[in-house]
Amino acid sequence: MKQYIMAMDQGTTSCRCILFDGRGEPVSSASKEFRQIYPAPGWVEHDPTDIWSTQIGVAQEAMLKARCTHRNIAAIGITNQRETTVLWDRHTGEPVCNAIVWQCRRTADMADELIARGLTEFFRERTGLPVDAYFSATKLRRMLDSVDGARRRAENGDLLFGTIETWLIWKLTRGRVHVTDYSNASRTMLFNIHSLRWDEDILRELDIPASLLPEAVPSSAHYGDSDPDVFGGPIPICGAAGDQQAALFGHACFAEGEAKNTYGTGCFLLMNTGEKPVRPGGGLLTTVAWGLRGRVVYALEGSVFVAGAAIQWLRDELRLIDTAAESERLAASVEDTGGVYMVPAFVGLGAPYWDPHARGAITGLTRGTGRAHLVRAALESIAYSTADLIAAMEKACGARLKALRADGGASANDFLMQFQADIIGARLMRPACTETTALGAAYLAGLAAGYWADEAEIRKLHGASAAFEPRMPEARREDLLAGWRRAVRSVTRRV
Repeated sequence: MKQYIMAMDQGTTSCRCILFDGRGEPVSSASKEFRQIYPAPGWVEHDPTDIWSTQIGVAQEAMLKARCTHRNIAAIGITNQRETTVLWDRHTGEPVCNAIVWQCRRTADMADELIARGLTEFFRERTGLPVDAYFSATKLRRMLDSVDGARRRAENGDLLFGTIETWLIWKLTRGRVHVTDYSNASRTMLFNIHSLRWDEDILRELDIPASLLPEAVPSSAHYGDSDPDVFGGPIPICGAAGDQQAALFGHACFAEGEAKNTYGTGCFLLMNTGEKPVRPGGGLLTTVAWGLRGRVVYALEGSVFVAGAAIQWLRDELRLIDTAAESERLAASVEDTGGVYMVPAFVGLGAPYWDPHARGAITGLTRGTGRAHLVRAALESIAYSTADLIAAMEKACGARLKALRADGGASANDFLMQFQADIIGARLMRPACTETTALGAAYLAGLAAGYWADEAEIRKLHGASAAFEPRMPEARREDLLAGWRRAVRSVTRRV
């Protein structure tokens, strides 16, 4: 009987499910978008029941496409949008309110108050995170304070909290299992990444009852079996990880110094830093990458707010291109940008500058500047922003980047990938399977289920569809980076 690993990929706007075979190749897949809720400016919510029904629907569809039953599924792995916060009744399984999504800024004032009280280092030392509304802690506190009766019910032990993977595992097991993996726990701003426990001092500071919290467990382990009613029979649930950590694992970045960058609307860059957390700097944060076979691996993470969004801006607002794919041809049609730099700080600058007040700029314009130069400058800005992150990470951990793995929509752009390799002076690899987030969840589950023996076997499966070697002379690279830094200084003093 053929056996597959099911990867549930629960994202911010859609739910996906992919079945992978023993070679790590997709056998079937299904996806569906679900409702986005915007009750006020800057507020974003999801209905947890929408997420549950949509995720199970696409899982059943993927199984139908592969003509398989629960007997063909060796294990389930889950990867999810991180930080999104769910609060539900442990007896009825009903959410007490909509989930507050990671994008939601309604608790910004609460985060600002914690910062004003001088608690930034208190949280950073324990959690590896800056104090921000982005993370789950302030979202959970808001729910307890604003939902009628929620605090009383929580203190009576009647409510449960979880990020999305916790919610899905609880629903899959019909309430028998309430767990979160280390990677997702590390994104809550409640979890001590050194002791791998919920931090009692933080819970007291935020007045959050410990009875709400799931058990923190490794990212690869048998958590329990799905209820037979869900898929017609029990299936072991054996892996979970936040989406960016799952992508790092899906790229087989198992060694210290290996990194991946997701080129999407923005960029998420994670670097494996080994079994000891590295104190972050330069707007970076420290996170748990995964827990596996009694070992915990940490990562440095940095975010670029605008990457592919800069190309969308050229298309939708300036009308310089008709499709994003057209940017590659135009960029390659000129030898360089003619001295033009674009700093796409449309919503501020992320790491390593971390200036929310910065705004975008285009510098170096001349009468000779044309459409192709502007398009090329926009693509190059993505590579420069990523180079800034890598430089900050190398400084923090004292090690050179070995290689960069790429995924996300913009990674299909060969011009961008070559320029990225040139400007960081390191090899860049684009995987043959671009579903790295789901693949990482599948790998974690498959290892716990014995479907794959170890990381060495997985590394053999992991192939690159393209590799880009740096070929730019060092003097040219340094000259271009110096020009980029001058352009950045025009929009922020945090250089």
